[in-house]
Amino acid sequence: MVGNNVSHSNRKTKRKFNPNLKTKRFWSEEEGRWFTLKVTAAGMKTINKKGLAAALKDAVAPKAVY
Repeated sequence: MVGNNVSHSNRKTKRKFNPNLKTKRFWSEEEGRWFTLKVTAAGMKTINKKGLAAALKDAVAPKAVY
């Protein structure tokens, strides 16, 4: 995503908004092993809420475009 840096004098220069990516290990109860994933902070919250298997299943499922 792109946007503008706006200075005190109201000059605008282009900037990028980067995702908040972190490397995190998650334990899988189904497989009995650790997975290392690069996920965003919002992705970590989703995994903590739904569980690893459900979050991964939702991530690869095709989305409806309505």
